Amino acid sequence: MASSSSSIHSRLALIALLSATTFYCIHKYRRLKRLKTLSSKLNPSAATIRGKIFFISQTGTSKALAQRLRDLLASNGVAFDLVDPRSYEPEDLPKETVAIFVASTWEGGKPPKDGEFLVEWLSESAEDFRVGSLILSGCRFAVFGVGSRAYGEAYNAVGKELARRMVGLGGVEMVPVGEGDVDDGEMDGVFRDWCDGVIRVLKGGSAREGAEILQNGDVGLVSDGEYVDSTDDEEEEEGNGDIVDLEDIAGKAPSRKNGVVKVAKGDGKKEMVTPVIRASLTKQGYKIIGSHSGVKICRWTKSQLRGRGGCYKHSFYGIESHRCMETTPSLACANKCVFCWRHHTNPVGKSWQWKMDDPKEIVKGALDLHTKMIKQMKGVPGVTPEKLQEGLTPRHCALSLVGEPIMYPEINALVDELHGKRISTFLVTNAQFPEKILMMKPITQLYVSVDAATKESLKAIDRPLFADFWERFIDSLKALQEKQQRTVYRLTLVKGWNTEELEAYFNLFSIGKPDFIEIKGVTYCGSSATSKLTMENVPWHADVKAFSEALSLKSNGEYEVACEHAHSCCVLLGRTDKFKVDGKWFTWIDYEKFHDLVASGEPFTSRDYMAETPSWAVYGAEEGGFDPEQLRYKKERHHHPKPQPQAVLA
Repeated sequence: MASSSSSIHSRLALIALLSATTFYCIHKYRRLKRLKTLSSKLNPSAATIRGKIFFISQTGTSKALAQRLRDLLASNGVAFDLVDPRSYEPEDLPKETVAIFVASTWEGGKPPKDGEFLVEWLSESAEDFRVGSLILSGCRFAVFGVGSRAYGEAYNAVGKELARRMVGLGGVEMVPVGEGDVDDGEMDGVFRDWCDGVIRVLKGGSAREGAEILQNGDVGLVSDGEYVDSTDDEEEEEGNGDIVDLEDIAGKAPSRKNGVVKVAKGDGKKEMVTPVIRASLTKQGYKIIGSHSGVKICRWTKSQLRGRGGCYKHSFYGIESHRCMETTPSLACANKCVFCWRHHTNPVGKSWQWKMDDPKEIVKGALDLHTKMIKQMKGVPGVTPEKLQEGLTPRHCALSLVGEPIMYPEINALVDELHGKRISTFLVTNAQFPEKILMMKPITQLYVSVDAATKESLKAIDRPLFADFWERFIDSLKALQEKQQRTVYRLTLVKGWNTEELEAYFNLFSIGKPDFIEIKGVTYCGSSATSKLTMENVPWHADVKAFSEALSLKSNGEYEVACEHAHSCCVLLGRTDKFKVDGKWFTWIDYEKFHDLVASGEPFTSRDYMAETPSWAVYGAEEGGFDPEQLRYKKERHHHPKPQPQAVLA
């Protein structure tokens, strides 16, 4: 009997081993097939290649090597352009067929300043699910790193990172990364051998022949010609760590068992941001202020700095996106929404239970960190000295970065501090703290997130912590009606979850009587263990427009569609009795007038600081909410054809 049991176990083990081997072989076969397909699309003829050699240099070494490579290629009948990344638009990379990088690694494993923007673009694109993993599938590339082994783990970190990101975006690596050490006296020989491998491939040789010349590198070829990508292992190691991508991709939440909880001295209260949370947020570009606040530069801030258009708030309300600071005094929240872009790795709670930082220190820290990030845009293509200087003096603050800002006990003092610096305030609350809304001092514009219109769907979408979440939600809307300054319902449409609740949404209008209603399609941030949303849940702009128009009709003229921002898939409804004067919309804000009114200490209303909406921002304009004074830059997309929008009936 024992022998029979042992035999069964042996057979099961053998079956498991064969299954694992089969899956591994299938995975490698598919990868090899894809790479061969991509390679076959490229023209290997040296006569037709006009590639580019990028040099990322601090002291001139990488530039000199790049010039030497260009001359060497030219002597072999292969013409290349030498490119300074400061004058190159990274979004043109998908158009390149061959790109060669000679990159130095500077202090802390970072690129020299001249190459910061290019390297950052590649890193952000590789982590952004919207870009796609095949955007560089038509580009062959090679990387030679210049560094010093004296810096230990940071040795040639930039070159390795470039190669990894290029492969992650679909690029086909011609030869392994070359690694030159400026201190060992052997760099010239290493570079010459690496160049020989590149030339061999460009002149029609195989990647195997090019790789055989090199003895080091992160990527190599095995005996059967299979392309071996060591970044697979690196990514697996990263995935097993505690640092996860919080905004752009779905990730495994960091283990709270592994995170050390810091306890503040004195009152014994713990700090909100644990080391694990701090590492995760920092990896995504968040700058942590004190123990519970954060700031991050918005992509629309970068966009308007480069003259490429502002966010929807620029179109709807006239903010200057390049002068807007996105921050929060509380990374914690009382909801666990299905579309949360942090995948629930941030703290949650029903009340403030952490150490509390001074509001003046939070504002000072936010401004200091924000301006440092703005300064990093110096030299980026399109950023003029005038725009950069304006960006260094923020005039708007979006208190909506992450979490629930109204939870912060000193939120009024923080708002006062911002207004004292003549910085406007746009605060978003998740409608679970009605008493906080009532006690708020005047702010420029107060938002309430209306993620669903019925108790059942709100519970399913927001997954609130409070048992009386619906009562809190309704009371928050009622509290909004008590405010004299500008108020907004923010609706996030999720197909299959809340887009069929037109009648119920309309019934909520009379409770809060908001000045405006923003209707936006949900942004897909990847699936995770806590959220199963897919791209099927993301509505098209045409769907959002149809929903908005149907709501407008339902209101019998009380609300009309005022503005749209097609790029953000966002539409604005406005109250006609307050903001439509003699047939013209006044959704924009007179910010200087607002600050004067606040400083006066006298009561005032939203009508007292409204301004006329420009024609290009009005709904139905051919610009679609895009400022004509900005330069429209359209990225190449690799998406499936757009389906026909579904009609929404009132």
